[in-house]
Amino acid sequence: MTSDYLFVNKKILPEYLDKVILARDLLASHEADTITDAVAKAGISRNTYYKYKDYVFSADSPTVGRHVVLSMILKDEAGVLNSVLTRLNELHTSVLTISQALPIGHKANVLISLDISKVTVSVDEITKELKELNHVRSVHMDAMD
Repeated sequence: MTSDYLFVNKKILPEYLDKVILARDLLASHEADTITDAVAKAGISRNTYYKYKDYVFSADSPTVGRHVVLSMILKDEAGVLNSVLTRLNELHTSVLTISQALPIGHKANVLISLDISKVTVSVDEITKELKELNHVRSVHMDAMD
């Protein structure tokens, strides 16, 4: 299997995954003020919420797939981040934020949040394209909403 994602009927999944989505929706709609309040109303533990909140989404959610956070390890050389940004632009993403840690051991950790609403390829394809760039050591999707 080449993709990390599956479309699965929720009838075969544990009920708590649906409750994670409910808790997140309660927070987004301000029906719950805190995560503690949201998970109590949804009937799940905080641990369950934190474990699955960035990985479980409703297919009919209007915000699914609009934003993604990627963490990368880049070789610490001039122009590497620019090549990443150029490729992201070619893929029609919009960079929202960039955070780069101080390079250590000739490697730089970079966290980039993207608006992917105009992208015509999958998130898997985006990460594959970035991994193929020279001096990109690793790319990992941390979150999507």
